[in-house]
Amino acid sequence: MNDSWEKVMFFGRNRAEKSQDLGKGKIISFLNQKGGVGKTTMCFNTAHALAQKGHKVLVIDMDPQANMSYLFGHEESRDSISIFNLLLNSVKELKHMHTSTIFEKVVFKTDVGVDLLPSAQELSGFELCVAGISSPRQMILKKYVEQAGIRKRYDYILIDCPPTLGLLVVNSICVSDGVIVPFRPDDFSMKGLEHFYGMLSDIEDMEIVKLPGIITHIPNLMDTRRKQEESDLDEIKELIRKVTGDDRFIAPFFNKAQIVKSQAAKKSIYAYNSKEYRPLHEQFNKIANLIDSWNDSTL
Repeated sequence: MNDSWEKVMFFGRNRAEKSQDLGKGKIISFLNQKGGVGKTTMCFNTAHALAQKGHKVLVIDMDPQANMSYLFGHEESRDSISIFNLLLNSVKELKHMHTSTIFEKVVFKTDVGVDLLPSAQELSGFELCVAGISSPRQMILKKYVEQAGIRKRYDYILIDCPPTLGLLVVNSICVSDGVIVPFRPDDFSMKGLEHFYGMLSDIEDMEIVKLPGIITHIPNLMDTRRKQEESDLDEIKELIRKVTGDDRFIAPFFNKAQIVKSQAAKKSIYAYNSKEYRPLHEQFNKIANLIDSWNDSTL
């Protein structure tokens, strides 16, 4: 085990931040540097599971690919405004790039208790736009969330992160209270998780924020026909037990046609009441309950 992994044993035990009246809403990032693990689908349906429990939920799409925005039915146009504009507006040194827009003009509202701050292709240029500023580039999203009072507007704010370990992900981690890590049980995911925890260790060394807690890992898109996945999952679990010191896993999600069907229709699984969807309802309800329990434990 390398030093970066050993440092993760102390996550959640670093210095406490000064309490501020920023609101009680909790921010949770869904992330994995490896693409194709079902991260966006997990975030989307978890948001709706929380809304089913009566919570007011915001989803922030921090991925320039804008797949989450697509699931919400948000159509990007040439003059679209997005989270990119709001982030730049929060940086005084980028005044020449500011636009006359505010949260209320950007947020995409739904009638099911889940709202969206959409992404756009311009977000891929975020790192280049902020390269020359003197204020902490890692804290831009955190600063915007505080300025806009987003924690006061929502019970939960879920962030769909891009499949990278770049500045967008670092910003998401620095604003988050907790993280959820979907992964596929294979060798590539094991390597990706190692890099992810190494990055968390680097952020901890900066001592600029309190690191988010690991809420859970979600084995996803498992294929019962592939026996190797069971042994890969056991190996990943054992490795993360050594790093985090406990079992932060939930039951695996299998590669089911119902998820694909609902995603193709741009709907959550809760839009379907047939019996073949009930097992998925139960699984996502468990994630929502786990989040609520974690939230209660942090109060």
